[in-house]
Amino acid sequence: QVQLVESGGGSVQAGGSLRLSCTASGYTSSNNYIAWFRQFPGKEREGVAAISTMFRSTYYAGSVKGRFTISRDNAKNTVYLQMDSLRPEDTAMYYCAADLPRGSSSRDALSPYKYNYWGQGTQVTVSS
Repeated sequence: QVQLVESGGGSVQAGGSLRLSCTASGYTSSNNYIAWFRQFPGKEREGVAAISTMFRSTYYAGSVKGRFTISRDNAKNTVYLQMDSLRPEDTAMYYCAADLPRGSSSRDALSPYKYNYWGQGTQVTVSS
C-alpha cells in the first residue's frame, strides 16, 4: 500500500523560508513523477512543482519559479520542496502526489486530476 506523508509546514513571515518533505512508502516506480500541489480555501488544487523520478527533470508553476525548488533523495525515498522568499499569497494547504497513469507525459506533471496517490497535506501560513 502506497503512503505519502508530508511534513515541514508551519507559519513564517513574508520573505522567510520553509522546506516541505514528502516521504513515500510502498512506492517504487522508477519512471514516473512526484509533485507538490497547493489548495487555497474554496479553490481547486493547483500544481506547484514536479520532478521526474528517473531523469530528475523539474517543472514549476510560473508563480513559484525562481523561489521554490523541488528535489529528490532516492535513498530516503523523499521529495523536498524548498520554499524561499515566501509571500502571503503562498498561504495554502500543500499536498504531495505520486504516480501518473501509464501513457501520461511531462505535460501532465502539474495536473491535479491524474495522480493516483496523495498525501494528507501540510499547512503553510505566510504572514505579512
